[in-house]
Amino acid sequence: MILNHIWGLYAHPVEEWKTIDERHESLRFSLSHILIVALIPCIAAYYATAHVGWNIGARETIQLAQSSAIVMSVAMYFGLIGGVVALSYIIHWMAKTFGAQPSFTQSLELAAYTATPVMMSGIAAVYPELWFVAMVFLAGVAYSVYLLYSGVPILMHIPEERGFIYASSVVTAGLVLMVVLMAGTVIAWTNGFGPTFVG
Repeated sequence: MILNHIWGLYAHPVEEWKTIDERHESLRFSLSHILIVALIPCIAAYYATAHVGWNIGARETIQLAQSSAIVMSVAMYFGLIGGVVALSYIIHWMAKTFGAQPSFTQSLELAAYTATPVMMSGIAAVYPELWFVAMVFLAGVAYSVYLLYSGVPILMHIPEERGFIYASSVVTAGLVLMVVLMAGTVIAWTNGFGPTFVG
């Protein structure tokens, strides 16, 4: 089963990281995991923006045309996958600095499983209230960071002290990637690729 590690990462993360480290599935397996999990926020965002509408404060509900919502959801899907693959390249590239020598598959496993809670928090978009989505997203980010800090020493086979610095560097790189994705979205919107609103 492609998603067989998800429950373990929530129920007993340290033991699950050890299981992942012992098994080391194929590159295709890790890619399949992220391809499926990345669908969750995209489908939820499409449903919320095209069929329910966002309610931001006291303003009226904001809703997108279905065609526009589909385009944005597809772009979001590829952006999420691209972000995870880019993060795995960064993890792999930084490894030697911290005395680790992982394969690219190990780096992708770390990036994919660490990103899972953030992506799964996207299900909150089906109830499109900004405060609710923000709270669930922050909880997802916090748990992803916890998974990263607990998983780096295990998957990279380095001491916890070095793993802490390594994980901190990965968090910083992840934040930079997030800013790059957001900046890319703003640039696309200002150059005529913005959404079409209904009403």
